Amino acid sequence: MLKLYGGARSRASIVQWYLEEIQVPYEFVKLDMQAGEHLKPEYLAINPVGKVPAIVDGDFQLWESGAILLYLAEKYGKNPLSLEERAVFYQWVLFANATLGPGIFGEANREREMPRLLTPLNEIFSKQAFLLGNEFTVADVAVGSILTYIPIMLKLDLSAYPAVLNYIPLLSLSENFCHF
Repeated sequence: MLKLYGGARSRASIVQWYLEEIQVPYEFVKLDMQAGEHLKPEYLAINPVGKVPAIVDGDFQLWESGAILLYLAEKYGKNPLSLEERAVFYQWVLFANATLGPGIFGEANREREMPRLLTPLNEIFSKQAFLLGNEFTVADVAVGSILTYIPIMLKLDLSAYPAVLNYIPLLSLSENFCHF
């Protein structure tokens, strides 16, 4: 059975959310980060950087939330995807982790980055329910997880982005969203 390693209030919750969405059975191994369980040799053998999340799927080990999401989408996804379709998923997952998250959560650049990042997303969501059309995908887990944390953690005013504001509750309609 697939094992997901994570800690309290970690990005492992994003992976859990996606595993629940795609209905893949898994065991959640909660590491006590305060006690340093993520720095013990047993866990460092899975992730030498000592961060969470990480997964073990049979003999395969993988860490970094975006890489895990993409792996799960490819291995357990409903439909085989072309190279181009996979590349679009990669684009959005990498955008979430490398551009959107730092642009919004990095206070030094937030004022400049927020309009640059949220304006195109607002335009996309004004035309369709989800990032890639009318179907919820791994791209929505990656990008949506960042967007849903904005009003919760940062209390930023998103009124200039009404379609983004309408998108966020669509994600929370999932019975699997943020239950972790």
